[in-house]
Formats: sequence, structure tokens, C-alpha cells
Amino acid sequence: MARFNHKKRRGLVKPPVVKNQPTVDQITGQKIPKSFVFSRGRLPGPVRQLELDLRKLMLPHTALKLKEKKRNKLKDFLNVAGPMGVTHFLMLSYPMSSPHLRVARTPQGPTLTFEVQEYSLAADIARSQSRPSYPKELCDNSPLIVLSGFGGGDQHLKLTTIMFQNIFPAIDINTVKLSTCRRIVLLNYNSETKLIDFRHYSIRLQPVGVTRRIRKFVQKHEIPDLRNLKDVSEFVTRVGYGSESEADEESATVDLASDIGRVNRASNKSAVRLQEIGPRMTLRLVKIEEGLCSGNVIFTEFGKEVENAHPETQEE
Repeated sequence: MARFNHKKRRGLVKPPVVKNQPTVDQITGQKIPKSFVFSRGRLPGPVRQLELDLRKLMLPHTALKLKEKKRNKLKDFLNVAGPMGVTHFLMLSYPMSSPHLRVARTPQGPTLTFEVQEYSLAADIARSQSRPSYPKELCDNSPLIVLSGFGGGDQHLKLTTIMFQNIFPAIDINTVKLSTCRRIVLLNYNSETKLIDFRHYSIRLQPVGVTRRIRKFVQKHEIPDLRNLKDVSEFVTRVGYGSESEADEESATVDLASDIGRVNRASNKSAVRLQEIGPRMTLRLVKIEEGLCSGNVIFTEFGKEVENAHPETQEE
């Protein structure tokens, strides 16, 4: 009689299907950081959606369809991360009454633990806007990282700065193509409240020196409705279509480079517009560990800092 083995096997992380992407930047020569965004423990529905929003934010160098199971251990993710060149983990958990976000460098740390005091999903941000926009090609390139307020001499702020700077690919301002700069991740640290405002914006370029009618025609390529007009010149010269709030300020305009001429065909100058696309978070740094979710504590919210930082936090 045939025998069946009913022994349960511990589930492994299924390697995600990733498109052929370079591991080293051909221009800067530096290793391109890659990330895994996953959960630790059970998450409520909104926090689970926040995990998916963070995966979209980290595109294209992340696993958008990473398969995870409840019985997966941290070692399972490490075993898959090594061959795939993953350098950072973003782990969401819900230990008590508020979610926590841990940002770790693989494979040896350090690990930064943040308490997510407030958050808004990308869908919530879109519902609050009259004209939300999130085109598919927006995530074809990594976002720019902008840090504000982290210039203090505290050791934990320096570690936080280095961690977030290295989590996204470095750029060379002399060779970067401006057409690839479509998103910005902004982190603003408030020294009084000790909170970090986490924001995610898209970058839009609008032609200046032309009417709003011409601007919409050039950008959307839609055939205008001229049935109620006597002459085509009325479409260009008709007033009262725009608003004073949309006036282009000189300080907000830039000269277009040749590599983004395809984005703006109406003018050689363009106004830069930022539109929030989410997710939005308010973070509080509560702990820094020397290793990967383990090891000596470098910083705690209610303790003292350790002067000697882990060597893995230094820039490569």
C-alpha cells in the first residue's frame, strides 16, 4: 500500500517574477539598490493597502507581486534577497495600537524602526483632489529623494539620512535625463515635534506664455469643440477661461532642456507643478538596531545615543 508523507513543510518565499533590470548603473557605476516591501504578522485592511502603496512608491526596483505567507520567517526573505541583489527591507507590522515601519539594510543591518502615527492611502489622496492623475509610466523610473531638516548633529539623524539616501538609486546631475525625473519623495523632519512628514509627489510640466486652451490642446491632443465659435481665432483669444490662481510665476518657471522637449511642445519654458499622489505618512523614529532586526540598540526614543555607529551605515 502506498504511503503518503503528511509532514508539513515550512513555506518559503516564492521568488517574484522580475523583468531583466541592470544591477549596476552604467553611468554612475554604482550598485542599484533594490527592495522588498512585506509585512510581519497580521495587518488590518487599511495597513495592508498601505503596504501595496509603498511597493508602488519603490518601483521599479522592487518586487510589486512578492508572494508572502504567514509562516514565512525573516530568514526566508533573506535567502531570496541574496541572489536577487535586494539591499533593503521595508517591513510593516501592527504590534499594538498603531502600525510600525522598519527600514533595514540587508544582510547585516542596521534597522530603523518608525511608529506610523498618521497615514493616508494613495486612494484617499486621489479622492481629495479634483483632477487626480497617476499615469502608468510614472513609475518607470525611481523617484528623487529630498530630505529637509536632517542637518542637526545628532547621530540618529545622520543614520536616518544615510539610510534613506541609499534606498534609492544615486543620480549624476551632469548626466541625468530630466525626462526620467517624474516623482519626488520628500521627508521633512520637525525638530520640535521630532516627527517626520513623508510625502510622495509627481512632477508635471506646464507650458508658460500660452493660454489655457492652447495648453490643454497641446498636452491632451484632444480636438476642441468649435461649433459655437465664428472663427478659429476666438478659440485662442477668448478670455475668461482660466483663473488668476493659475498665473505662472517667474520663480516657478524653468528653461527646458533638449531631452525633455517631447514632454512640452508648446513653449521653451515650463512651470513646474507638484501633485501629491500618496501615500502620506507621519513617522516617529523610535529605535535603531545595529543588526537586521537584532543586535545592539544604537538609539531609542527615550534613551541615549551610542557614539559608534555600525559600519554598514556608511556610504558605499
